[in-house]
Amino acid sequence: MNTANMDGAGGVIARAREAQKGWSALPYRKRAVCLKKAARYLGEHVDEIVETIHRENGKLRIDALAAEILPAFMAIGYYLKEGKKFCASRKIHGGNMLMFNKRSRMVYEAWGVVGIISPWNYPFAIPFSEVVMALLAGNAVLLKTASITQGVGRCLAKIFEAAGLPPFVFNYLELKGSEAGKDFIGSPESPGVDKLFFTGSTATGKELMALASRRLLPLVLELGGADAAIIRADADLDRAAGGILWAGFSNAGQSCGGAQRILVHRAVYDAFLRKICALVESLRPGETEDSDLGPMTTVKQKETAEKQIAACVAMGAGIAARSPVPADAEKYSPAVILSEVSADMPVMNEEIFGPVIAVMPVEDDEEALRIANSSAYGLSASVWSRNRREGRRIAERINAGAVMVNDHLMSHGLAETPWGGFGYSGLGRTHGAPGFAEMLKAKVIIDDCLPGVKKNIFWHPYSASVYRDFRSLTAFIAGPGLGMRLKNLPPLLKIFFRYWEK
Repeated sequence: MNTANMDGAGGVIARAREAQKGWSALPYRKRAVCLKKAARYLGEHVDEIVETIHRENGKLRIDALAAEILPAFMAIGYYLKEGKKFCASRKIHGGNMLMFNKRSRMVYEAWGVVGIISPWNYPFAIPFSEVVMALLAGNAVLLKTASITQGVGRCLAKIFEAAGLPPFVFNYLELKGSEAGKDFIGSPESPGVDKLFFTGSTATGKELMALASRRLLPLVLELGGADAAIIRADADLDRAAGGILWAGFSNAGQSCGGAQRILVHRAVYDAFLRKICALVESLRPGETEDSDLGPMTTVKQKETAEKQIAACVAMGAGIAARSPVPADAEKYSPAVILSEVSADMPVMNEEIFGPVIAVMPVEDDEEALRIANSSAYGLSASVWSRNRREGRRIAERINAGAVMVNDHLMSHGLAETPWGGFGYSGLGRTHGAPGFAEMLKAKVIIDDCLPGVKKNIFWHPYSASVYRDFRSLTAFIAGPGLGMRLKNLPPLLKIFFRYWEK
């Protein structure tokens, strides 16, 4: 493990690239032994890490424990168990008898040096899983956490230091946010990391993509969201109201996959609105074990969210409910339910990274789907219905990377399920087998198993006879009916013997 300071990446990438060669050459089980030590250290320091997350991010201790530490435990257990299978080579079954002599195999190898730039809203769980996958896959890692949660970054550094990794296999860097992307990506003349994973705003993701294009550097971008939740007429409204309350206001609404646009069938709109408004008004702000709503991470983010809410109100939205705020409210923004919203308001088009949701009536499933899919974002969504089959049918039609039925937001905590979105929500996947695959380069190896072969049947020299034989071969493979295929069978023998022609 290496920790670099504000001076920049410097020679860390070069040293990491050299260290990675030996790390990737180790058998998977030896890499896994190191990560088991990291898991043990995490288990022994839970309270310390929870307190650091609470102090720097502001989220309630229960949120830190349930939404960051517990998912981290589940993730490392899952990847330790499944990672060997994800890294293993596999045979590819033949696709056509014409190439019966070819044996193909997929093999996977580490990218080399993986860069991870992580956000402040989930400063522990997001980078933890990515680092674990990268290391188990045989990569060296450069991790840069958000400037306002560097204490959490140091906790992560201690965890992977406890793993006993070779020097420079894991590197924690404290860089200025504006410099990290350039330092990690580098240039064609001075290349940086071999692959970059970034979680953050859509605007910054676009900037990184532009920088990376100079090197054609592969990226995984987990960006913003403006998630829709469809409440059908047959939904369990108590469950739906409770689930949307948690998905919208957990972590003070600072979740890219949080519920934001709540589309409720008109038949149950009033009943649902009454239920969720009552829940919001009963939320208890504070920072104790009995609190339900914590502060936002920064005053700046609070002001940004409140400006977006004010813009919606100025355009005609109503505030249907507002939670209490404590006397010391510097970073506290009340949980807000907006009603009477229209499609042109910020809450229906932009990501509002704060404790606010909009509740809109819809006539039927089709209108709900049209509004849900009108967003430039496509991170996650949910459908609420007592009819699970119908709920799944609607979920399949929503343009989002992760869609939950009768739940929302929690899929990020399932290590086995991929996480990522479409459109302005990013590129690639983290978590699950597809997320682990992002840590590996895929290569196909094709071997010829036919003994004594002198050449392939499609090699030179060409002739009119060879063309006729291949035309017959095409007719045999693609021709209509058995008669046509039998008619073109004799030329196959002639073509077959070309393998041994000199």
